[in-house]
Amino acid sequence: MEIAERPTDVLLTLTPTAAAKVRELMAEEPDADATVLRVAIQGGGCSGFQYGLGFDTAPGEGDVELEFEGVRVVVDPFSAPYLQGATIDFLTGLQESGFKIDNPNAASSCGCGHSFQVAEGEEAPEASAGGCGSGCSH
Repeated sequence: MEIAERPTDVLLTLTPTAAAKVRELMAEEPDADATVLRVAIQGGGCSGFQYGLGFDTAPGEGDVELEFEGVRVVVDPFSAPYLQGATIDFLTGLQESGFKIDNPNAASSCGCGHSFQVAEGEEAPEASAGGCGSGCSH
């Protein structure tokens, strides 16, 4: 495996802690066909975009495929530019726990960290109205 010159040379990174949590959750998944972690961005949220993490049965046409610590990760071609250089971690602290995405493309983020906005000139995909919604409630 080639080592990236800069962090953004790699589409995204899944930390070992996050990979372990994904493996644990995947093992509990009732749908045994769920074999990949799909990472995506969607329009909406209080800042314009929101992150989507979920299990899928297989990569789709055009998906970028990655593997970290035995976890297969797929990203659709629309989401890839917005996730370039992002790191997905899993936190287990007292104040904050859950998946956390550190995205260098985010010009600003919602207070809960579940939605973000890109720099001026970038368009959000068909953003739906609404605040932070369920993404902010813990």
